[in-house]
Amino acid sequence: MSEVRIKDKIFIGGAFVDPATDHTLDVVSPVTEEVVARVPEARPEDIDRAVAAARRAFDEGPWPRMALPERIAVLRRFRECYAARMQEVGAQLSREVGSPITWSVRAQAGAPLGALDYYLTMAPDFAWEREEQGIVGPVVVRHEPVGVVAAIVAWNAPYFIGMNKLAPALVAGCTAILKVSPENALSSYILAEAAAEAELPEGVLSVLVADRGPSAHLSRHPGIDKIGFTGSVAGGQAVMAAAAANLTRVTLELGGKSAAIVMEDADLDEVLPALAPHLIPNNGQVCVSMTRVLVQRSRYDEVVEKLATLFRGWRVGDPLDPETVVGPLVSRRQRDRVESYIARGISEGARLVTGGGRPTGLDRGWYVEPTLFADVDNSMTIAREEIFGPVVVVIPFEDDDDAVRIANDSDYGLSGSVWGADHARARGIADRMRTGNVGINGHGASFNIPFGGYKKSGIGRELGPEGLKAFLEIKAILNGARH
Repeated sequence: MSEVRIKDKIFIGGAFVDPATDHTLDVVSPVTEEVVARVPEARPEDIDRAVAAARRAFDEGPWPRMALPERIAVLRRFRECYAARMQEVGAQLSREVGSPITWSVRAQAGAPLGALDYYLTMAPDFAWEREEQGIVGPVVVRHEPVGVVAAIVAWNAPYFIGMNKLAPALVAGCTAILKVSPENALSSYILAEAAAEAELPEGVLSVLVADRGPSAHLSRHPGIDKIGFTGSVAGGQAVMAAAAANLTRVTLELGGKSAAIVMEDADLDEVLPALAPHLIPNNGQVCVSMTRVLVQRSRYDEVVEKLATLFRGWRVGDPLDPETVVGPLVSRRQRDRVESYIARGISEGARLVTGGGRPTGLDRGWYVEPTLFADVDNSMTIAREEIFGPVVVVIPFEDDDDAVRIANDSDYGLSGSVWGADHARARGIADRMRTGNVGINGHGASFNIPFGGYKKSGIGRELGPEGLKAFLEIKAILNGARH
């Protein structure tokens, strides 16, 4: 039995304080299935305290009134305090979420630094004000911080998606409450400790761990001016409904069922190894995973065979082992969910090419083998719903129009890619795909490029200048004629 780590404080407004109640949450290892920590759960009373602290800091405190270079200097201290513990963050998230350590250090822990660095660098050159000539005289159009921000993030990559919200919000002069899931409880303390060490002004940042009930209280809180949410479609709908009572502004980054289109002229020896890392990153627990591989029919059998070989060669095991490609899923509930989809795929007539079960020799831990389905029709459940596990489907198409039709026949529109030797042809397909981000012979986000989705994949954009604008209000100051 592992030692159970106990935390007894919560981080509100820049300080570790006693929680309002004795409610606690267990942190369970996805590797050993044992309780490894127990932490306080932020209850509505704690959320009220955090919102009040953020409200005071925004309405009365120095943070939004600081000159931009002063705010940037404080956030650079925060950046350095976080960077000093980046390896620790990566390892802890591997333990909590099951992310393979190589992915965890790069994406879980390293990517937040990239997001923060981007906004610290771009903010001085942002057009915070501009002048226009109005009907009655000159007008100043001014960008101002939106106010108190609730950043509500999913468990799969909490500090990358969290920093996509915190970095632009804090640079803009907003105050913020980061709400993380119980699965990320221990790593949240590392981030909070970095903020405390950096001496962010009182009230500027709170970090709270809470499950769905208290989270709903935060979403409908009248003291919140803006919500940035990343999670499931159902979670986004709940946040949007709760925010509607106060007309709270929302940005939603939700699910995906992204299509990778492989053309008949693709060099498979180059394309498939380049595509493979984007199929089930983080054990398939990433919203931009290319979980639908659409292949021109003349190359279909060849692609299925080569992908199956890749899948069978991926090492499944301890997420802290650098050789591991696929670790455990985050929870028993998530493993059960993924296994139910695999069973559904088989029952609906898809062909299970490889995987589909629990790995031999791993008697503990919430593992599922990398799973590949062929002979899939886009109407099947496994082709339509986000599974959030190591499951990929391969679907044939006839021509360019058919590829576009299948790719767009989805409730989602978050990401996608096109792979082929004819760049002009691939670009023509990419232009027709109804999705927020499309790669041609590649895939991946950049900090300076807006990220977000069409349809049920979300509302608004993160990253890039658009990510900063999401946390700004626009004021027009009319300088009328003098009398």
